[in-house]
Amino acid sequence: MENEVLKKLGNQDKYLFWCPGCKQPHYVKVEGEHPVWEWNGDMIKPTFSPSIMVRAGIPLQTVCHSFVKDGNIQFLGDCHHELKNQTVPLPILETVEDDLKYYL
Repeated sequence: MENEVLKKLGNQDKYLFWCPGCKQPHYVKVEGEHPVWEWNGDMIKPTFSPSIMVRAGIPLQTVCHSFVKDGNIQFLGDCHHELKNQTVPLPILETVEDDLKYYL
């Protein structure tokens, strides 16, 4: 759909959004086994609770910690990228299709 910032992953209870700080998708599970996030059901202006923590690399090289509220992503101070301590709109998925295809 037009202007959506989330994509449902097949028949799973997972959704992805594009993280402009990490420049890659992050995934959120909204039903099923723990961990599960509360979600307002909106594909254009989503809100998830609690915060989303992504850790990557062995040894740990990247941390992205954020809140997603009303279609904006608020990056917290423990992020390892240049958008830490900033709030920006989630990108519309159509605008990152070329980057996203490598993850689907």
